[in-house]
Amino acid sequence: MWIKETPEGIIFKAAIQPRGSRNEIAGLKGDALKIRLTAPPVEGAANKMCIEFLAKSLKVRKSDVEIVRGRSSRTKHLLVRSATRERVESLLKGKS
Repeated sequence: MWIKETPEGIIFKAAIQPRGSRNEIAGLKGDALKIRLTAPPVEGAANKMCIEFLAKSLKVRKSDVEIVRGRSSRTKHLLVRSATRERVESLLKGKS
């Protein structure tokens, strides 16, 4: 999985699949964390749900999660402040 540690926090790639049956981490898609979301990809709904879901999954505030690249794309680069590389990698436990 592509993860970069910066002074601001952890940046990683995520492949978003909108209109899923539930919100879940679905493993890896290439070097990106695959995330299924129930929200549709209209008017920023999937982006908002992505931030909320990751904040809850990583146990950080929503304000600590930011889309730094790919707001209108399914592949996004996400910055998570106050998280560690290990915590982000732990999202993959039990996923293939």
